[in-house]
Amino acid sequence: MPDDLRTEPAAAVLLAQRLIDEGRPFHAHEVFEAVWKSGPQYQRDLWQGLAQIAVGLTHARRGNSRGAVSLLRRGSAAVDGYRARADDSADEPAGAVPADIDAAGIVAAARHLADQIDADGLAPLTDADFRLRLTQ
Repeated sequence: MPDDLRTEPAAAVLLAQRLIDEGRPFHAHEVFEAVWKSGPQYQRDLWQGLAQIAVGLTHARRGNSRGAVSLLRRGSAAVDGYRARADDSADEPAGAVPADIDAAGIVAAARHLADQIDADGLAPLTDADFRLRLTQ
């Protein structure tokens, strides 16, 4: 990914989903990082949380269960925090999760995966377990 990548949220989500589906979550992290650095400040927690989840998937794919669990949980907490603020705010520009992102689904899936890894390790998981859906 170029260091100066700038992309609209909807395009970023599509690209990140493709990268996650291809087994390249670290590259998806770089896409999310680009959006968080160039996007509006009020959405920072959302994009940073998505980037952390992608790094959690990277750790899992590389066999680092402790790192995977930590980043999946940290990222899901950030996305959930953003979602809660967006849901509670009628006056803030954060009043909607952008780009058809399924924030609740991402949070649930990331937490479930973290719990699975924490309980059973990485051995029973397959590539399909690391393909989190970003949109509905």
